[in-house]
Amino acid sequence: MKKWTFVLLICLSQQVFAQVTGGEHVFEFLRLSQSPHISSLGGIALANPSSDVMMSFTNPALLRPEFHTQIGLNYNFYYAGTRVSNFYYAQHLPKLNTTFGLGIQYLNYGKFNFTDALGNSYGTGSASDYAISLSASRSYLTRWRYGATIKYAHSNLFDKKSSAVLADIGVVYADTNAKWYLAAAVKNAGAQLSYFDPQTGAQPLPLDLQIGLTKKFKKAPFTIMVLAHHLYTWDIRYDNPADQQDNTLLFTDTTQNTKKKSYFADKLFRHFVFALDVNLGKRLEISAGYNHLRRSELAIDERKGLSGFSFGAGLYLNQFTIHYAQSYYHIAGPYNEVGINVRLNDLFGLGDAGKRINWSEKFAKSYL
Repeated sequence: MKKWTFVLLICLSQQVFAQVTGGEHVFEFLRLSQSPHISSLGGIALANPSSDVMMSFTNPALLRPEFHTQIGLNYNFYYAGTRVSNFYYAQHLPKLNTTFGLGIQYLNYGKFNFTDALGNSYGTGSASDYAISLSASRSYLTRWRYGATIKYAHSNLFDKKSSAVLADIGVVYADTNAKWYLAAAVKNAGAQLSYFDPQTGAQPLPLDLQIGLTKKFKKAPFTIMVLAHHLYTWDIRYDNPADQQDNTLLFTDTTQNTKKKSYFADKLFRHFVFALDVNLGKRLEISAGYNHLRRSELAIDERKGLSGFSFGAGLYLNQFTIHYAQSYYHIAGPYNEVGINVRLNDLFGLGDAGKRINWSEKFAKSYL
């Protein structure tokens, strides 16, 4: 554990100068949710003990033996026709007592016409982002699990390209008797390999330091989650001189003098995401989340609507799990997602070949 703590601190020291204000980072797509279930919980699910392999995207310490041969994938249309694809596969190796994961994120922004102010066309161009990640996770003692992810990210924006190598490091503590789960992770620490503009050089990466707390109830079908993000800096509020007193947010500062307002409550709750899972029997799960930062930055004063809220459902069948989510970023309309999970060794035994690669094995659920 001392070794992992040292590595975590080194990662923080290399990137702690990064700014939070939107538009100042490269590879911002790495902050996007990678599955409908994660989206329904507000976009981050650091300490969720759900039997959903896609949760390993948010924290590599959630990757565990019960996910052996489970695959998760989704293909959705984001705003403005952007196509989003996510894929994750897990494999447990008993000899190493380690669970490995392979993840892929891909965003295709489509083709664009190059024109000048007069409307003259100068051809077309395309833009896309992708990241490939490799993860590993192991248990420590009886209640701890730790993991790490190494990922290669690449952005192709018309005639500009950039790539980077990044790492996530996470840890989970589980008290199965009291049903408490505590997790922490450093996300997207690393360095650029190539730059969009060689003269400009390196740009800030979307570093994040997160802590999550989850509580399940023994006699109630509820799971509540509180997550804190951007913990390496206090003020992540956009400093807008035109801001006025706003009572439509869930958390506001009631100071009377606008010029002297500290916006303490708003600054505090921009770091938090609140989420809820409700199990309606063994087959159906309902989820909801609230992301205060998303509502604060993307809602408009005249009509905020459900900005910052997200909802979803999971249908657990014998061999498949289907997740659906609806996330409200803006009054322009919600983002709808559908994803599917399946355990491959439940569908394909592969005979002797399956035995050699452990596909015939089924591992008991871990402490999570």
